[in-house]
Order: sequence, then C-alpha cells, then structure tokens
Amino acid sequence: MTFDSAVAGTRADDWRELVASAPPLDLTGVTSIAVVAPHPDDETLGAGGLIATCEALGIHVRVIVVTDGAAAESSFTPIELARRRSVEVTAAVRALNPAAELTLLGYRDGHTDESRPAILADLVAVTDGVDLVVGPWRGDGHRDHRIVGEVCAELGLPLIEYPIWMWHWGAPDDARIPRRRLATMPVDVDKRAALDLHVSQMGTVLRPDFIEHFTTGTETFITAPVTLGADYFAEVYAQRDDPWRLESRWYERRKRAITVASLPQDRYAKALEIGCSIGVLSAELAERCDDLLAIDVSPSAITHARKRYLPTVRFEVVDAAAEFPDERFDLIVLSEVGYYLSASDLAALLATAIDHLTEGGTVVACHWRHPVADYPQRGDEVHAAIDLPRLARHEEDDFVLEVFSLDARSVAAREGLL
Repeated sequence: MTFDSAVAGTRADDWRELVASAPPLDLTGVTSIAVVAPHPDDETLGAGGLIATCEALGIHVRVIVVTDGAAAESSFTPIELARRRSVEVTAAVRALNPAAELTLLGYRDGHTDESRPAILADLVAVTDGVDLVVGPWRGDGHRDHRIVGEVCAELGLPLIEYPIWMWHWGAPDDARIPRRRLATMPVDVDKRAALDLHVSQMGTVLRPDFIEHFTTGTETFITAPVTLGADYFAEVYAQRDDPWRLESRWYERRKRAITVASLPQDRYAKALEIGCSIGVLSAELAERCDDLLAIDVSPSAITHARKRYLPTVRFEVVDAAAEFPDERFDLIVLSEVGYYLSASDLAALLATAIDHLTEGGTVVACHWRHPVADYPQRGDEVHAAIDLPRLARHEEDDFVLEVFSLDARSVAAREGLL
C-alpha cells in the first residue's frame, strides 16, 4: 500500500467498470447523517457529493473532522497549517451545503490511536439523534482512517464507509476490495470547486491524477456487511468443486487434525456440523460420532459431500441462520463458517445453537483470522461472540480454534484424574 499521492497509483479509468456495476446508494428513511472525516479534506474527497445532495433531499448533515491535519507535508509550521486547514474545510463544507453543521474536534494528526477513547466520547456526543454515520473505510490502510473508521463502528449506529486511498493503492480485481458491498450515488454539484478550497493540499500534496478519482461524477460507498447466502456460494462452487482445496492443502489437513484432537470427549451420540462444505471434516468427525448431521447452504457442496457415502452422516441443504435443525446435539461444530454471517445473524445463530445443546454439550469453533473483503466479520470477532465456558484455545497467526462447553470441567476432571 502507498499513501503518497505524489506516487502514481491506479488510474481512475481502471475503476469505471466496477463502479458502474454497483447498485445505487439507498437513503430511504434517512433524515439526518453525520459525515466523519479523519482529516480536513477527507469529507470533501470521499463524501462531498453526498453532503451537497442531502440539502436537496432535506437530510440534515453534520460534518465532524477528527484531526487538525497538521501532519501533512507542508512548508508551513504545524500550528499555521492546522489554522489554514480549519479555514479551508469550513469554506469547503459551506460551499457544498450551507446548512451543514461543522464540528472540528482538533485532535493531533497522526495520533488517533492514543486518543481513541476521547474521540469515541466526542463522537457519541455529536452524533446523538443521527440516522446514519458516514465514516472512512476501515480497510483503507491509512492508520488514521482505520482507527477513525473503527471508532465510527463502535457507535452502534447504521454505518456506511467511504474509501480514499483504496482508489490509489488498490485495483478492481484486488481481493481486499469489498466489491459486493459497493454502492454509488451521482454527484450533481461542482465538487471540484469545493476541493479547490483546500488550497494547502491541492496541487501540492494531492496530485491531479489522485484528485481525478473523486471528480468522476460518482461517489462510491461501502455499505454495511450482510450475511452471505446461497447465491454467494453458488458462484464460489461454480468456479471449483473444492474452492478452498480442503482435500489437497496441508494447511487444511493439519487444521482438521488439530480440530478433531481438541474434542474433549472420545465419542458423541449426536453432532451437528454447520457449514460442512464438501464433507472433508465431516468424514473425520464421523469417526467420533454415532450420528452426525452435516449441513450447508450450498446444494452443490452437499451433492459432492454425499459422494463420500458415510453411513453415520446425514448431509442436508440447510441454512442454519434461517432454520435451525429441530434436534438436540451434544456436539456442534462451526468450522470456517461464522464470518459469513453479519454480527446480528451470528448472535442469533449462536443463541439458537446453545439452546439446542444437550446437558454438558460442546461447541467447537475454528476460523481464519486474516481479513477477507467479502466476509462480514473476521474470525476473532466470531470467537469473541461465543458466550460459553471455554475449555481450550489454540491460536496461530492464521487461525484460531476454541472449544466451549456447558460442562466446564477439564478433560482430566471428566476422566476422574482430579
């Protein structure tokens, strides 16, 4: 990644096809928004068109600029640069939407991490009554953008995000780009005129081909994560029968061995595997289970799984988030599936799963820890949502595996060794 606009990045033309394919941004029911900017000028670059359009739509706008912008490259002293940038952003916001409220929090540019609790407290105060928060994209890579974006997410309000540096370092086929979550809106105002009011940045810090990304007549936003359903997996399995190469990769074989070895009981009478894919882990779990129900939302995956002819395994097409199996289980396995769900859908699934455990039942969870653009959550977030006594945790850079149980006794205690 590069955050130096003096270095040539991806051309604006390279993004046109992807942006043109994105659906329109839906502002139905929104009466008040807060646009949060890490630095003066981010609000105009990323959401200037939205700020202006809201006036015509009768939507009240609050613009909150978190830092003073004084760390930007400049011949001015930091104090003078901060003063100039406050004047510039005031003029730019007024030009975009005279009715917009502007709040300058004035935190030290480049030091948002240590100021995170205070920033959160300030944002809570100034976003009271807001229907929608518009913040910097957390995946943008720039430290201040990431931290301010994370704080925006902590507000617990509906959130959409605008990218800034993604256009520069990214590319339409980059796996880090959340293509499925993009939404666009036309910009019908002279956004370039507002950008030109950021005099200290235009033409010096921000080169013309960088600015071009924000003057195409369209603004692009990243909408809230939603649960990935059957349609998503239909596309995945259409490309390859074993999309994650579960059978061939040593990484996957080793992870399965650790998963099965972590089971606290020798045998289980009745087990449920949620998101079984093509049944590779199912075959190993079957050796420890008298009856295993292995489910997946993908008919293609289940078709391949059934070719294994495992007599103690029932492979079924089921979306557990929509219709949980009406049975009780002494083992429930969630391996590489939780991050496909939104936070609210995951919470509902976990609550239902716990209700379907037998007395002393066990939940095993194992998830990839690295971010994936399409996924609503990361693996660590999935595990943090599981509210059960934990028996074991195996953590690596790449994945985390945890064993939870309603029976909090250790394996040794269960065996009578203690």
